[in-house]
This record gives sequence, C-alpha cells and structure tokens, in this order.
Amino acid sequence: MGNVDAKAPVPEGKTPYYTTRQMAPNEKGFVGYETVWNEFHKEVPYETPKRP
Repeated sequence: MGNVDAKAPVPEGKTPYYTTRQMAPNEKGFVGYETVWNEFHKEVPYETPKRP
C-alpha cells in the first residue's frame, strides 16, 4: 500500500439511492460526509376522478 496521503479527499460515493460527498474538516479535524438522496419515485399531481 505505498505512499497514501491521509489528507487527500475521498472520492464521491454513488449508489442508485444516494450520493455521499466528503465535507471540509472542522476546527478539531473531524471530516464528515454529506448524503444526498436520489428520488426513485415520481410524484404525480392529484386529479379528481371523472364522474360516471
């Protein structure tokens, strides 16, 4: 496992359901991850049913 930079950013993680991105480190050095959820259902506006 050669020379690995511990400060290098982690690549973006993608799945069919969500994407994770590395956030900037805070003052204590903690690096968090931002999760962005992808929509997999379309929302259709409601229409009043026809009268018989």
